[in-house]
Amino acid sequence: METEYDVAIIGAGPGGYVAAIRAAQLGLKACVIEKDKPGGVCLNIGCIPSKSLIHQAGIVAGAEALRALGAQVDLSALDYGKAFAASRKAAERLSKGVQFLLKKNKVDYRTGTARFASARELLIDGSDPVRAKAFIVATGSRPRALAGFDFDERTVLSSTGALMLETVPKRAVILGAGAIGMEIGYVWNAFGTELTIVEAMDRALPIEDAEAAAVVRKSFESRGVKFITGAMATGFESVPGNTSQPSGQASDPASIRVALKPAKPGAPEAAAVPASLETDAILVAVGRVPNSGGLGLEELGIRLERGFIHTGDWYETSAEGIYAIGDVVATPLLAHVASKEGEIAVERIAHLLRGTPLPAERRVDLSTIPSAVYCEPELASFGLSAEKAEANGTRHAVYSFPFRGVGKAVAIERPEGFAKIVHDPRTGEILGATIVGERATDVIHELLLARKAELTLEDVADLMHAHPTIAEAVMEAAKGSLGRAVHA
Repeated sequence: METEYDVAIIGAGPGGYVAAIRAAQLGLKACVIEKDKPGGVCLNIGCIPSKSLIHQAGIVAGAEALRALGAQVDLSALDYGKAFAASRKAAERLSKGVQFLLKKNKVDYRTGTARFASARELLIDGSDPVRAKAFIVATGSRPRALAGFDFDERTVLSSTGALMLETVPKRAVILGAGAIGMEIGYVWNAFGTELTIVEAMDRALPIEDAEAAAVVRKSFESRGVKFITGAMATGFESVPGNTSQPSGQASDPASIRVALKPAKPGAPEAAAVPASLETDAILVAVGRVPNSGGLGLEELGIRLERGFIHTGDWYETSAEGIYAIGDVVATPLLAHVASKEGEIAVERIAHLLRGTPLPAERRVDLSTIPSAVYCEPELASFGLSAEKAEANGTRHAVYSFPFRGVGKAVAIERPEGFAKIVHDPRTGEILGATIVGERATDVIHELLLARKAELTLEDVADLMHAHPTIAEAVMEAAKGSLGRAVHA
């Protein structure tokens, strides 16, 4: 039976389901269409299971601290399969939670693959029609493939395949030292994988503050992880195992040889790039691509650029009443960005349908998007880094306060890291910040709120912070920016 909605949303990820619930809160009749499971990539095969595994990896890494206290810790029976099971349990629980929230808010949930039949109608699985006054495309993204490294999810893994492994590889090469590669690398290393991370740029975490990225790399290297930067993988081949074992013994399994070349042949680091690496598995973590195909968008005159859907204010496409949010638009491919974009789009739709006040927020402010890397140590940032401010000629000053001056960090034996603030030296405006170290992904939000609320360094510096807390690093960084740091 055909039903007409105020808004129909394709995709039940963090953009789609949040948009649907916000629509219901605004009094709109909404439905969500999803071909897989509620929660999208983030909840099912991304953010949530990976953070569960990172938590389990942290427990394993804590064995050394227990030994330092005199405990006898035996990891010989360590079972990654149980960590995997815990990650799936977390994902399943939250996926059911999304279904519950949609039902609670009276959002219709439809399963199947949607495609536009016209600007006012979708077909689910080619036949079931859904009509609406407005539509939101929130179909997310998938792992980007690399030429010569087709995913088979056994030898060559995507992030999806990596998170679905029930055992970790003995040896692995990760192609890409961005957030995904570093997070999965942290887990594998903790569970015993002999790991090499290859990055085409000249450093790990290349879009983050260089000094902060160096802190993370140093920590990884202290745990035995090898890095090869300024290198590109060009292909791989199977290497036969040792078949000349004594009678009755199993032969060694085949391995993989990954061919490398310098990303910049004339660069100083080019000489350090080996011709090849031998490994048992390859994880390709070189980004993601939007799921914008097969929706019938081109037939409606909607423009795509490199697969991303072109949108204007409130994320409306060139087809009136059709919006696009999340990983299918050219903004940072982050779950929290998708959720915020969904709220912005829905509030505009509600305004048009109900005559409510026009929402002032037309697009996400890129300078207030938090970035987070959840390995050990954590790294979080927003806005301008010192390098970016220098490159674009922005007037700025920088102050960095080390965690070794933070009582809580020293007390819990986590003194590595710092809080760094980039600011306008004339006005005290906060232009950006980076925190690397214990609980960085939580603590960053104090500075982010200050930026959003247009508070100054002096406001943050004068705020009384509980002692001892990690957040004191933020206070001291603000004070240091004003020449008032106490514990520097």
